[in-house]
Amino acid sequence: MEIVGKKLGDINVLSISGRLDALYATEMEKALESLLNAGQLRLVIDFASLDYISSSGLRVFLSALKKVRKQEGDIKMSQMKPCIREVFDMSGFSQLFKIFDTDDEAIQGF
Repeated sequence: MEIVGKKLGDINVLSISGRLDALYATEMEKALESLLNAGQLRLVIDFASLDYISSSGLRVFLSALKKVRKQEGDIKMSQMKPCIREVFDMSGFSQLFKIFDTDDEAIQGF
C-alpha cells in the first residue's frame, strides 16, 4: 500500500493505492492520526488506486471518523472502484461516509 497526501487549502487529500488489509492498516492509521493530531480535520480519501480493503481497513476509517467528528471535522471518500464500493455498501459504511465520484466533488462537499 502507498499513501500520497496533498493539501488544498484546509483540506487534506490522501490517495491510497494497493491493498488496505491487516498488514497495512497500522500504516494508514498512523497517517490519519498524524493529520488529526496536527488539527487537520477536513480529509478526503481518494480510493482510485485502491484494489482491496479488508475489515481492518474499514476499522481504521471508522475510528478516524469518530475522532474527527468529535472535533467538528469530517472525512469524505472519493473515486471508489466498484469492488471497494461494494464492501462499503455491504458493511453499512456507505451510510456513515459521504462518497463522491471525484476528489473535486468531495472537496466541494465541505
